[in-house]
Amino acid sequence: MRSYNYSQRVGLEPISWERFEGLVRQLATQIEADEPQIIIGIARGGLFPATMLSFILRREFYPVRLTRRLNDAVVSQQPTWLIKPPDKVRGRRVLVMDEIADSGRTIAMAAEEVRRMGASHVRTAVLYAHTWADPRPDYVGLTSDALILNPWDREVLVEGQFVTHPELAAALRLQRTNNAGQTGVQSGLEP
Repeated sequence: MRSYNYSQRVGLEPISWERFEGLVRQLATQIEADEPQIIIGIARGGLFPATMLSFILRREFYPVRLTRRLNDAVVSQQPTWLIKPPDKVRGRRVLVMDEIADSGRTIAMAAEEVRRMGASHVRTAVLYAHTWADPRPDYVGLTSDALILNPWDREVLVEGQFVTHPELAAALRLQRTNNAGQTGVQSGLEP
């Protein structure tokens, strides 16, 4: 599975801010027993759930940046480190969190780096995972092969106007093309 291959998505999964909060709360109840001491959030999308989780569980939070993107465009097949985890992970119980496990490579690389740095216990969590994510994170809020519509990246500001995010617009057009003649979920977004 090639990451960002939107032709593999089946349907749409709109996520409201209220549903986002519910998914993070659901994850918190599962993760609490694991007793993480540090939560690592993978920027950018993973910062939303990781920050909220750190407040709910009252744990230290540190951001990292491991990505295939630059200036919001996919530029690499393999994730690249821009900001690594802090040395504070050594000897600590760490939860690594991201927004989504598509291929599973980004969160696996982040967890491996935290292990390499000497964390005593490492678990992974995501808000969403596709069925093809391999490896699968330890905690998943929602498993769906749909195109996820997050509340924070549906629209972007272009020349003073809010418009559907170009990547999302292209994915929506691809879905419409692939599903021509079939009944599908409407997003309410016009690409």
